[in-house]
Amino acid sequence: MNKTVKRILALGLSAVLVGSVFAGCAAEETGKYKIGILQSVQHNALDEATRGFQDAVIEALGEENVEIDLQNAGGDSPTCATIANQFVASGVDLIMANATQALQASVSATADIPIVATSITDYASALEIDQANWTGSTNINVTGTSDLAPLEQQAAMVQELCPDAQTVGILYCSAESNSQYQADVITESLTSLGYEVNTYTCADTNEIATATTQACQEVDVIYIPTDNTIASATSAVDQIAGPAGIPVIAGEEGICEGCGVATLSISYYDIGVKAGQMAVEILQNGSDPADMPIEYADNLTKKYVPSRAQALGITVPSDYVAIEETEE
Repeated sequence: MNKTVKRILALGLSAVLVGSVFAGCAAEETGKYKIGILQSVQHNALDEATRGFQDAVIEALGEENVEIDLQNAGGDSPTCATIANQFVASGVDLIMANATQALQASVSATADIPIVATSITDYASALEIDQANWTGSTNINVTGTSDLAPLEQQAAMVQELCPDAQTVGILYCSAESNSQYQADVITESLTSLGYEVNTYTCADTNEIATATTQACQEVDVIYIPTDNTIASATSAVDQIAGPAGIPVIAGEEGICEGCGVATLSISYYDIGVKAGQMAVEILQNGSDPADMPIEYADNLTKKYVPSRAQALGITVPSDYVAIEETEE
């Protein structure tokens, strides 16, 4: 039995033992719920998810009954770990983990405090649970919402917008397990559509320009999944892909605004709201996160950036919604 399996089993047992007391923590301390929000990095999508979570929690519980400690790790793993441990030491009633790095740090910090995550593409990958054993809920002290849009539909967008393309490059950060998962899944869809698929990875933001340059020299279209590293530095991609005439299809709207032509967009605010509602269920009603199924976005919208589509000569179908562009 490997360490990951032992960890999951141990956390699962702990979740069962403590599940019945989740709702009682705040009641013992003046009735004010203490929530720690750990956001991995600052960019528009994650910011919106955090905003949605806060709005939902405050609306349901009342601003006077909630104490929220919002911390941003700036994309640094050790900082994520430090913040998560500080939340545990301060005795928060619940941790909201925004993005994979934050979730993994929070799980490492506590097996007892309920964790509600958001902006997680694939919980099985993030928590190192074998996909064959995945049932839709984590069986540990974790639940939350996913930001995954159907990858086969995103692959179809490549074909719809760039019908003459033959090669697709997938650009992502190799340190993000969520991006690796998306790359693997969409590669199958793109290959089935007849594309040659290459992958281009960067370890951090310092390598984005190099990876993008290589991709632009070798492919007809670039696909970027919901990758937090690239989302925080889209200008590096845009400054290279734009002049090279290479269209970028993005996994989420923030990346699309920064460097893309089109995306199949979810609302990060909405998945934040869903996560907030799940947190309320745990805090008020004693629901056990181990048994709460992961939830997904309800609405998907095809969106595009008019100026880039025009510059690249791409004809956009009428069912796409234009992303409003600000004048510089």
